[in-house]
Amino acid sequence: MSRESRKKSRRRMIFLGFGSLVIIFAVTFTIGKYWVDIFEKYQEKKTLDQELTKLKEKEEELKVDANKLQNPDYVARYAREKYLYSKEGEFILQIPEE
Repeated sequence: MSRESRKKSRRRMIFLGFGSLVIIFAVTFTIGKYWVDIFEKYQEKKTLDQELTKLKEKEEELKVDANKLQNPDYVARYAREKYLYSKEGEFILQIPEE
């Protein structure tokens, strides 16, 4: 081999090595970015699952309250306690809470 062909061969090897390193770096960076995105989505899903559980519990409480409000006796008692309504002939005494 002549000196020039060795130089060309060496340049080609350096170029291919550098190109390979660039490709490896780009692929590694892309994969890392996707892993970070996946981890963030996993954390978000975990948070949203917790929120969903709380909202389902709240929904059950509201369904129970809605069913109670279908009962006229409950509504009358609730109005008397909460809004100080009274029946005819009844007196309301409000006791201060300490």
